[in-house]
Amino acid sequence: MTLPAFAEELGARLPSASEQAAANQLRQIIAAHATGGTTLRVLDDDKKASEITLTPALSSLLMEVLRHVGRGDAVTLVPVSQMLTTQQAADILNVSRPYLISLIDKGAIAHHLVGRHRRIRAQDLFAYKKARDGKRQGALDALAEADAKLL
Repeated sequence: MTLPAFAEELGARLPSASEQAAANQLRQIIAAHATGGTTLRVLDDDKKASEITLTPALSSLLMEVLRHVGRGDAVTLVPVSQMLTTQQAADILNVSRPYLISLIDKGAIAHHLVGRHRRIRAQDLFAYKKARDGKRQGALDALAEADAKLL
């Protein structure tokens, strides 16, 4: 039996057009009221309201997820305490698995062995990614500055 696309998790497939539209609509609603301490009311099937207070940080996170879904991107959330396989970590960094292994072997990314398998804490991977992106931005800033001097 084949399941319809909407029965699969959203992280395993691209969002449908109706899901994109719903995500964009919800993002606009949250953005219009995200000044701080916004209360969201949700009605259940019995028309009973449940209230949820959205803090600015939570509103920002939800809007970021909804922005990606609204653009048609698949989204997967990774808790910082989660242990990742080398393939999952390579996918997050957008590098090949052999290259990631070379980074681990050089000591650039901390890891733990589970039997013979390497596991990387998401927190360690994101710390490496942040440092790597900072170095890249510094190099780009230096190039832009050097280019500006030539003009």
